[in-house]
Amino acid sequence: MPESPIGSAPGGRLPEALAARLRSAGCVYADDEAQLLADAARTPSDLEELVQQRIGGRPLEHVLGWVEFCGLQICVDAGVFVPRRRTEFLVHCAAEVVAPGSLVVDMCCGCGAVGAALAYSVPGIRLHAADIDPDAARCARRNLTRYDGDVHCGDLYTALPDSMRGRIDVVVANAPYVPTAAIETMPPEARIHEPRVALDGGDDGLDVHRRLAVSASEWLAPGGHLLVEAGSGQATAATEILAAAGLTPEIRRSEEFDATVVVGAGP
Repeated sequence: MPESPIGSAPGGRLPEALAARLRSAGCVYADDEAQLLADAARTPSDLEELVQQRIGGRPLEHVLGWVEFCGLQICVDAGVFVPRRRTEFLVHCAAEVVAPGSLVVDMCCGCGAVGAALAYSVPGIRLHAADIDPDAARCARRNLTRYDGDVHCGDLYTALPDSMRGRIDVVVANAPYVPTAAIETMPPEARIHEPRVALDGGDDGLDVHRRLAVSASEWLAPGGHLLVEAGSGQATAATEILAAAGLTPEIRRSEEFDATVVVGAGP
């Protein structure tokens, strides 16, 4: 006789016991994590394996194989950058400047969460995504297939077909923006389990933003937009970078998401 789903233990006793183990290991949201792990496991041995991975420091999203983002369940493979909730604000900002039929590129796409959420929010966009990390590009393909998104592996604009030059309506990028020296201060979950290329933004954290901006005019259609996430303390520098590239910058901030987005509008 098949075993009952782990998450259906009577009275919730099993999740409570799991929560105690997770809490002792330093998991801040132990109760929620315990339930998620219990729901994900098919057998007691499966559950123990998942718990051991989490106690060992592996990100919950990598243990589960998915992350909730903008209300969607997004696949996220081990070793791939886990999208943060703050980046949902980037999606909201991008949704304001796209429309059905817009050619949109999710640059530095990671698992493709931004592109997927944007395509879900604005049906009918023509979606492309790009990342330099082959593992991330592979994961993004799984998430963007349902939206007919094309995923390219390569370094920023060089990953895109040349036929897109001068035709892109919106480039949206959660590019790496952690200053190199600050990476060692990040939580071990990110520092150890996520690729450095998805975190390291150079000395001031804005190296990739500069590269995105300097070539934007070649790839954006007239009146197109480049949107980038940045740290709150980087916003002024990011606006200067976009302005130097011929874009008209605007800083957008959200207290709800504790997020900063810089929007650059093309001529």
